[in-house]
Formats: sequence, C-alpha cells, structure tokens
Amino acid sequence: MREEFLSKGFSMIAVQARPTAQDKDRFQLLVDAVTDYAIFMLDPNGIIASWNSGAQRFKGYLESEILGEHFSRFYTDEDRATGLPQRALETAAREGKFEIEGWRVRKDGTHFWAHVVIDPIRDGHGNLLGYAKITRDLTERRKAEEALRESERRFRLLVQGVTDYAIYMLDPEGYVSNWNPGAQRIKGYDEDEIRGQHFSRFYTDEDRATNLPRRALEIAKREGKFEAEGWRVRKDGTRFWASVVIDPIYDDQKKLIGFAKITRDITERRNAQEALAQAQAALFQSQKMETIGQLTGGIAHDFNNLLTIIVNNLDLLTRHATGARETRLIESAQRAAERGAKLTQQLLAFSRRQPLQPALHNPITLIEGFETVLRRACGETVGLTLPLPARISTINVDAAQFEAALLNLVVNARDAMPEGGELTITLGEVAVDEKRAATMNIPAGPYVSLAVRDTGVGMSKEIAMRAFEPFFTTKEVGKGTGLGLSQVYGFITQSGGHIEVSSEPGKGTTIIMLLPAQGDGPDASGEEDSADAVRPIRDTAGTVLIVEDEPAVLEVATEIFDSLGYDVLTACDATEAIAVLEQDAPIHVLFSDVIMPNGMNGVELSRRARQLRPGIKVLLASGYPMSALPSEGFEEGISFISKPYRWTELADKLRALRVGS
Repeated sequence: MREEFLSKGFSMIAVQARPTAQDKDRFQLLVDAVTDYAIFMLDPNGIIASWNSGAQRFKGYLESEILGEHFSRFYTDEDRATGLPQRALETAAREGKFEIEGWRVRKDGTHFWAHVVIDPIRDGHGNLLGYAKITRDLTERRKAEEALRESERRFRLLVQGVTDYAIYMLDPEGYVSNWNPGAQRIKGYDEDEIRGQHFSRFYTDEDRATNLPRRALEIAKREGKFEAEGWRVRKDGTRFWASVVIDPIYDDQKKLIGFAKITRDITERRNAQEALAQAQAALFQSQKMETIGQLTGGIAHDFNNLLTIIVNNLDLLTRHATGARETRLIESAQRAAERGAKLTQQLLAFSRRQPLQPALHNPITLIEGFETVLRRACGETVGLTLPLPARISTINVDAAQFEAALLNLVVNARDAMPEGGELTITLGEVAVDEKRAATMNIPAGPYVSLAVRDTGVGMSKEIAMRAFEPFFTTKEVGKGTGLGLSQVYGFITQSGGHIEVSSEPGKGTTIIMLLPAQGDGPDASGEEDSADAVRPIRDTAGTVLIVEDEPAVLEVATEIFDSLGYDVLTACDATEAIAVLEQDAPIHVLFSDVIMPNGMNGVELSRRARQLRPGIKVLLASGYPMSALPSEGFEEGISFISKPYRWTELADKLRALRVGS
C-alpha cells in the first residue's frame, strides 16, 4: 500500500507523463537529498507515509520513529486545541493548497518557526490519495525580521518620544513625509495638517526670497549635510531661533530617497547669549569710563593747582590795579581762568570727584523753578513739553548740579534738532529689581526716573556708547567741548543713580536718568542764598600754618592769608608742619593740602595737630572733592575747600571757623 501511494504521489509531483521505474528512483534520491526542506507524504487522514533527510534534520525524528504517526504531533498544543491540523488538510483538499507560517514542535519539544505548504495528491480520476507536505525552518529569518521590527519600533518610539527636537522626513523635493511630537510642539502643526506640505513654510519671508530652503537641500545633497542657525516661523506666525541640521538619505543603490531634518528651538539660549554679551559690553563700558574718570580726575586736580595760582594772583593784582587798561586785561584773564575752572569742574563731575552739597529735593519743584531757563535754552524752533506728575518721591541731590545736568541734556537735544522739533521731559517712578540692578551696577529699589526725549537726528549704536566720554562730540569744531554729557554722567553716578541712552539714526534720542527715591520727604529746594559779597577778615586774625608741597601754590596762599590779616608760618610737608606745631609759637589755624608726599596726608596731619594743639582750627584744601578723600579726621572744627579757591571763598571758610569757635 505504501509503495503504491508513494509511486502515485511522486509521479503526480514529478511528471505529468507516466514515469518509468528509473524516474521514480531518481525522484526518490532527489527528495532524500534535500536537507533544507522537510518533504514528506501524508495519507488522506494525515498519517505520515514518507520522510526525507531534511525532515529528519530539523524535526529530529528518524524515519522509523515517525512513519505511521499523525502529522499533528508537529503542532503546538494551542494549534491542536483549535483543530488547525485538520483544517489545514480540509483547506488543501478544498482549495487545492494550504500555506501558512507558524510555530512547530521538534522531537525534543523545542519550537521552531516554519513555513508550511500542503498540496493534495489525486489520481487520474480525481480521487484523493493523500497530501504532499513541505516545511521549511524560518526561525533564524524570523528572528532577524523580529529584531529589525523591534529596532524599527524602538526607533519610532525614540523619535516619537523626543519633544525637544523636531525630527521629520522630507521627500527629495522637500515635502514633509512624517512628523514627530517634538515638531508639533515646536512648530505648532499637527501631523495631519503638515504632511505633504513643503518645508519652506517654516522659513521667514526674507529667507524664502533668497531661496534659502532650496539652497539648504542642495548643500545637504552636495556636501552630505546642511547645518545652520536662523529664524524660523511657527504656525501662529511667531518666530523662534532654530538650530537646523539636514542630512540626505540614500537607498542601497545610492539613490536619493529624501532628507532627515532635525530642528531645535534655541531661542532661550540665544537670548541668554545676547544678555551675556550685553552684560559684558556694559561691564567693559563701565570699566572704560572708570579708567577715563580716574585719568581725568587726576588731570583736573593738577590743573586746579595751577588755576589756584592764576586766579588768586589775578585777584591780588585787581586790588592794586591803577588804570582802566590794566583792569581790562586782568578781567579778561580772570574770565579765561574762570572758564578753565569750569572745565575742571566738568572733568571732576565726570570722574565723580566734584564737591556736591546734596539735600532732599522735590524734582517737580526743581524743574518748575528752572523751567524758564530750559525754555530759553530750547530756542524758538524747539517745542518743550513738561507733563509733570502731581506727586513724586524726593531725591537727595545737589540742586545746582541737577539743574546743570538737566540743562546740558536740553542743550544737547536742541542741537540735535537743527530744523526744529519736539522736546519732552517726563518724571516717573520705577522699581529696579535685583537682576536689572546688577546690569546697571546700582542697588535694587525704588528710583525716580527723569527722561529727556527729542525728535532729532539720533545716533548710531556706536556713537551712543561713546556719548558720555569726555571731549567726545559729534558737533562741529568750536561748537562743543564734549563735556556736557560727561558732567551729566558723573553727577548721576556720584548721586548713586544710573543713566542710559536709547537712540536710532533719524528717530531721535531718549536719555533716562534714574536717581534713588527717598520717599515723601521735605522739599529742601528753598535753601538760603549765600551772601553776594564777602568781607575780608580784619588784621587781628591770628597765626596760620600753611602746609603745601607746591611752591607756587604755597606762595599764593601766603599772599592771600597775609592780605586777610594773618601772620603766616609755612611748611612743605607734614613732617615740617609737625616740627612747627611742636614749638611754642601760637598757631590758630592749620591750612593744609590733603594730598602730600612723604607718607602723611593732610587728614592725618590734622589729627596730629589737634593732639598737639587741641584748640586749633583746621581748613583742608584739595583739587579732589571731599567725597573722594579719606573720611577719617573730618570731625568738628575741621573744614574743607576745593581748589581752585578764590580769596573771597577762603575768607568765607575762615570766618565760619571763627564763628564756630
């Protein structure tokens, strides 16, 4: 029976014509030689009727062990429970073929993934003789496919899980083919509404006008990558600063199939970098201004010593002038000296070493009291608007220097509007937080804001950064000293405030001064006026010890004190002065320069003098303001005068010392 079945079965598989015995033997040898496929025959009930070496190799059964067994033993328990073996035979008989992949079981119980084909075998009259079953072990291929699918799944999960980067694909023409959640979060488009759209819609109008999207793809294709930073546009029209990388993708035949595009929103990083750059620029500007200030302060101090000699010699000459011509020449020289003194005061103001007399003032009162002068300074072609508030906090400033600073700003604004324009001065209050205060180098807290806005020609960024430097000016030669804004800068910073300029060519300039707010304090603007004329002290003044290391200044000071009725003793430094003080001669006043050679300064000398002579009055002089000098020793009975001083000012100070005694 088996031989007849095999003979008919093999003859149906092998050839359509009746085979010879030799053909049957060859076919049997062929089937037995196949080791990569299990080829065996089943009778109509599924009983195994033949077995080849391939079946033995990966199913594990010898032919003697398996012939006569039902083929369902190769199926898993789950498949047998569902009747899969029987249904496979029924399907093959009904449809002429059954093909499937699934798990099969070896003799040792292990599973392998199999590709199975079952064909019905019929005789010439169509009667079912049995089935030819071919099985192939695809376990390794399935593992590779599963590994690939798992890799692809993980990659999809990775890409879909990234929200900080927009990762998506473009076809070779630049149309979006897929979209990850990061792209949706950053750009604002859902995948359904953006797939199939050209990626150029993410670019600005300016970039599209220069064909940047097309050039980006060309560069990526030519060089293997395109990388850049620039502005990109979200769905809602807002812009963000993006880092972009585009890589070309090729298939196995090196044919371009599209591009991978990765975009990251780095707007915050760019803002932080810009903020850092601005802070570094502000620090550099501050350090530069500080260095210039130290230089100009030293120059002004030395120049004040020279002016002291000139001014007081001219004053002494005036007292003895006999003719109109002599008086006119002296007065001309005095005006030039006064001009020089004003310049040194502006330099001292810039270097924050000017002598200030701060007091609490209401800025509204100060501006209203100075309004007439400001309007006159604007001229006929510039309209001045003063929208002042009803109330505002007081500020602790030197009223005269505040007015001078405001006048300097108004004059500069007027000069920036040669064809006329509008000038607006506004007052307000602002709270400076810690972050902003750090960039301004001022304490955080409440400030009074004074803004001067003009509609003039404006300045470039480079010029605006140099606006407060001394002697820097954009005006024509002879039309400005370059010290006006320097005085404003020095006054504001010396008063504990901050000044900044905002300008653009053709759009005017705004300068904002911030001064520490003092709350609702008294308005101290109505201070008593000093006497217009100072009367010299009479000849019974007493004895003064003058300590000055500059011989010319010492000579002038000696002349002044002598003219004021003092007996004069002199010393060129602190060591000589102490030697004089240790003598028995009466000394009523010590008049000393603060900055001196040989170690001991005027402040230290004054302390030593008061130890030696407790009742002595001390008057210190310097080309630097009192605020820039050592503070120790300025107790009661010690006064200060700035160089260059006039004999009338000196007489005023001496009278005050005597009144206080």
